[in-house]
Amino acid sequence: MNWIDKLLPPPMRGERSRSSVPEGLWIKCANCKEVLYRPDLESALMVCHGCGNHMKMNARARIDHLLDKEGRQEIGQEILPIDILRFKDSKKYAERLKQGHDDSGETDVLVSFYGTIDQHPVVVSCFEFDFMGGSMGAVVGERFARAVALAVEQKVGFICFAASGGARMQEGLISLMQMAKTNAALTRLERLRLPFISVLTNPTMGGVSASFAFMGDLVIAEPNALVGFAGQRVIANTVKGVLPEGFQRAEFVQQKGGVDIIVDRRQMKAQLRSILKMLTP
Repeated sequence: MNWIDKLLPPPMRGERSRSSVPEGLWIKCANCKEVLYRPDLESALMVCHGCGNHMKMNARARIDHLLDKEGRQEIGQEILPIDILRFKDSKKYAERLKQGHDDSGETDVLVSFYGTIDQHPVVVSCFEFDFMGGSMGAVVGERFARAVALAVEQKVGFICFAASGGARMQEGLISLMQMAKTNAALTRLERLRLPFISVLTNPTMGGVSASFAFMGDLVIAEPNALVGFAGQRVIANTVKGVLPEGFQRAEFVQQKGGVDIIVDRRQMKAQLRSILKMLTP
């Protein structure tokens, strides 16, 4: 121990003070570069107070904010993924599923609940992007269909928060079949004139955007959310032209009629509550 360490109290010693700070306590905003205190950021629903940048928010945090604490019922949590194709790329599919669980704490992408928003009953499904990039496979399709079925049974509205890179390649054609399956499930809501509200978060791409995400009776997007089908480079190579700046952002898509309204996450609950009251008994 040198003479400086002897004079300074433990909290002021560089090595010890650094180790006493919990990892992940501070987060830098990717947009304005401001360093934010995580507890304050979480209380603001992961929205930067400086520039309004909407950061990634996990599925259960959304549900906890949106639904009343009493009377919640999770839907389809017993449905688990199966490596039916014995798929392997740089890793085995089974290893990627385990990694997805470790990263997110979930058993698959879609988390669904029946509950109430300020005493108004509703079914809500949320995509967990930390599980394999929110990719849609057979479990997502089945959990989605069961959530819609419960909404039909209870005669309530259905809300889905999408956050996905698209279909899950490790399930091949099976993943693509979920595009038809999810849309077919929604026809049951339509027959009973029950609302489907689709909320697009950053990002909503690929097979999810090409199937149910834009089929809502009302399509809402969070500010500056990336929404589209293929990536910008793929589209540019296809059309052989210069693409407009920000053409896959929610604001541009709204101008072209693909999105109905853009809602700040901090006002989302109040907005959804008002919409449900108007569209359901």
